[in-house]
Amino acid sequence: MSHDPHRGDDTPERGAGPRFAGRGAKADPRNRFTAREVERDPDAFEPEDARPETRVHVDASKTVLARNQSPDVGFDVSVNPYRGCEHGCVYCYARPTHEYLGLSAGLDFERQIFVKRDAPALLRDALSKPSWTPRPIAMSGVTDPYQPLERRERVTRGCLEVLAEFRQPVSLITKNHLVTRDLDLLEELARHDAVAVTISITTLDDELRASMEPRTSSPARRLAAIRALAEAGVPVGVNVAPVIPGLTDPEIPAILAAAAEAGASFAGTVMMRLPHAVEEVFTSWLETRDPARARRILARIREVRGGRMNDGTFGSRMKGEGTYAEQVRALFRLSCRQHGLEGRPTLSAAAFRVPGHSVQPGLF
Repeated sequence: MSHDPHRGDDTPERGAGPRFAGRGAKADPRNRFTAREVERDPDAFEPEDARPETRVHVDASKTVLARNQSPDVGFDVSVNPYRGCEHGCVYCYARPTHEYLGLSAGLDFERQIFVKRDAPALLRDALSKPSWTPRPIAMSGVTDPYQPLERRERVTRGCLEVLAEFRQPVSLITKNHLVTRDLDLLEELARHDAVAVTISITTLDDELRASMEPRTSSPARRLAAIRALAEAGVPVGVNVAPVIPGLTDPEIPAILAAAAEAGASFAGTVMMRLPHAVEEVFTSWLETRDPARARRILARIREVRGGRMNDGTFGSRMKGEGTYAEQVRALFRLSCRQHGLEGRPTLSAAAFRVPGHSVQPGLF
């Protein structure tokens, strides 16, 4: 078996379908903004050996802080070191962002990755400006900052070095054990109550994970990351997300129990949503992997989305609506109470500083 340096840290080559090994999407859905369509020659790849390579592009953005105005997202400023994500999660709501680049939300999203190599320098400049008001930053708001490519590119670590130097509060969310590589910086931020890490766990079934999230860390490795962070004194929680109605919602109690046992101190959850081309990517995956249950699962998804596959309405898009969605929320709340996961850490900007800038003492 050949080694692919861009695969997850412990991801087996299985479950991604016979045509594109190690990838979540089975094809490139049509880009809603362009007339370009891609049809792949069915004889172009050997069925058992196909592994579309990751292509790295340099993102030349001149700014690094993204502003969020969505009222149901828990942050207003974020840093995204990457565009696109090698993790290849079939349900990823961020897939349609690649369409703005003239690419596809399918295979392109997980193999055409744009790297913001200037992000640490841009972040330093932004935090040094007198106009910056210290407040928590989210990393990332779109794609995973610890996707496999980070092991080589180290852009996220570079940003964390800047954040630690400024004592700038940051919340991180990831599905990759690679976050533990940066324990030294996370511990430094934790000393100033300036960091919280959330590990997303969708399922404890590694076979399902390998098919649905092909280049992510295994559930066991994610729980190990929670344990390592907690033991280092870094506030860490679990995000049971996304909950896929009819498929993963029965696992909510077990996921929360395992995360609490590993040291998680808080928890969150998000109901799956399938905007634009994500519907095609997810449906294709589901009907290929589990045709016998696909119709029932899709019906459950429509049930929590008002009869549709997606509802982008602020307030309901993260949690769904209807009786079934409320049952899922009730199960989550009950499990959180049982395992002491109801609170959330408060990040502090009290220790923020601009390195090299002296602060004039106040007059008494």
